[in-house]
Amino acid sequence: MSKRNDVRNIAIIAHVDHGKTTLVDRLLQQSGTFRQNEHLTERVMDSNDLERERGITILSKNTAVSYNGIKINVVDTPGHADFGGEVERIMMMVDGVLLLVDAFEGCMPQTRFVLAKALALGKKPLVVINKIDRPGARPGEVIDEVLDLFIELGADDAQLEFPVVYASAKDGYASNDPDCREGDMQPLFQAIIDNIDPPEAESDKPLQILFSSLDYDDYIGRIGIGRVERGEVLHNQAVVMCKTDGTTQSAKVSRLYMFEGLKRVEVDKAQAGDLVAIAGIEDLNIGETACAPECIEPLPFVKIDAPTISMNFIVNDSPFAGKEGKFVTSRNIRARLFKEVETNVSMRVEETENTDTFKVSGRGELHLSILIETMRRQGYEFAVSRPEVIYKEEKGVKLEPMELLIVEVPESYVGAVMEKIGSRKGEIENMGARPGGTTHLEFKIPARGLIGYRSEFLTDTNGYGIMNNLFAGYEPYKGEIKTRERGSIVAHEPGESTAYGLFNAQDRGRLFIGAGVPVYEGMIVGECAKNEDLVCNICKKKQLTNTRASGSDDALRLTPPAYLSLEHNMEFLKDDELLEVTPHSLRLRKKILNKDMRLKNESKKKA
Repeated sequence: MSKRNDVRNIAIIAHVDHGKTTLVDRLLQQSGTFRQNEHLTERVMDSNDLERERGITILSKNTAVSYNGIKINVVDTPGHADFGGEVERIMMMVDGVLLLVDAFEGCMPQTRFVLAKALALGKKPLVVINKIDRPGARPGEVIDEVLDLFIELGADDAQLEFPVVYASAKDGYASNDPDCREGDMQPLFQAIIDNIDPPEAESDKPLQILFSSLDYDDYIGRIGIGRVERGEVLHNQAVVMCKTDGTTQSAKVSRLYMFEGLKRVEVDKAQAGDLVAIAGIEDLNIGETACAPECIEPLPFVKIDAPTISMNFIVNDSPFAGKEGKFVTSRNIRARLFKEVETNVSMRVEETENTDTFKVSGRGELHLSILIETMRRQGYEFAVSRPEVIYKEEKGVKLEPMELLIVEVPESYVGAVMEKIGSRKGEIENMGARPGGTTHLEFKIPARGLIGYRSEFLTDTNGYGIMNNLFAGYEPYKGEIKTRERGSIVAHEPGESTAYGLFNAQDRGRLFIGAGVPVYEGMIVGECAKNEDLVCNICKKKQLTNTRASGSDDALRLTPPAYLSLEHNMEFLKDDELLEVTPHSLRLRKKILNKDMRLKNESKKKA
């Protein structure tokens, strides 16, 4: 079988913040993709606003560079396990993977997750040790760690003989020598061409295209991105779509694109091994195959791991409902959620008996929080419940999702971290010292034990700790876990918060709002210092009288409130609480707003 030596297809995989997107920047710049006078944006592949703000890659994206007449198709993948669905499906489009590892941090948990998927599919790896100019870099030890990881993940002999390139993506050079501190990316380009297998060219056989990703254009509609597995595809060609449910339908390739740099360029023909984008096929979904009409043979699609955490998305019914959002009805929310499932293959949406509630399941809290943040920026208004893990049952045994928790903390905080994780049913699996007085800890912990823990971890370690987690399968139920041990400070009546009312409430716990904020009855305005809910009248005003007494008119000093991020709000929730999400506000509230109704409901539960 012949090979196409003019093309290479490669995916770049790495842990969060190991320099993956910066490396793609340098490959684009040094391949002549941009004009000399063109203004370049840093981390150009992170085109999404959320990706730029958080400094992480969320969506897989395609680009292409040319080197010595050879086209290198590059797929930039997310580095976080919560977006694993993005990684799993695009692995079908490439022939090899470029594994990027930090020369100081070494193999981190997300590296393990993505690499396991690539090795299982038989992809050939090329290892790049990045940030070799970083203080404390230890490239030799990191290569040994990578080799150990390959062996642990069951790599075959060919995969274990991986080539290594040393690089500093920030300074734009790569080398086969770990002591090199100058140059360009030419050694990396050459390593890709020499070590990544060219795609097989079955151009004389009937057409097959497997779609692994979707895009959308306001003018031409849905665009399917996939790889031509065999044959040739032509502009305006008639094809048969093999749907995921087993049915077929006729379609036509109205627009055919290939990737050049950051742009999609319209072409008349593409061959086996090319990555293409096709427009004009209605109801196109990920995992479907386009075939020649005379030979209808659907291709198998990679199995996507099931979700582990779910939340309820509920129509907002608070007293402030409809004041800030543009899309507020159950019909709007339903349409948006089901549209998300079309492209986000690792997410599930289920309708419940209550027409105003939708159960959304994802890979983790971050996976769901990105959806929530995206929806609120698009003008949606809704409420969400506390995240819950998804249990399974096998042979009468209740199973729950487990996480591999990897923590790096200064030695002085190890005791506090181990005590807290132990109370959440975590079991230590590995422990070792790292340079600079840091301790490396690995735990096996139930996924529900991590809900609400991240903020406690940052407090316990004074912000010096680094925490990463990775799905580690299902195990028998570990028993009850005590999570949040403090209650909420709840507003007593509707109105506007006053400095006088907040001054009297701040001694009872930690406040989340300042003075002059509109509130309603049942809205959560702070965290109580005790393990019970406290109802406070924070709208209370000071009574004005003729009488003057020493000290009565002293200025009230308020402690600055703790403003919670979206993830912190999600972690804070209890079972009887909701998070109200609008384009401009995040408000915590009780499910039952009225105090008397809440007390009646609690007494019924106890009875």
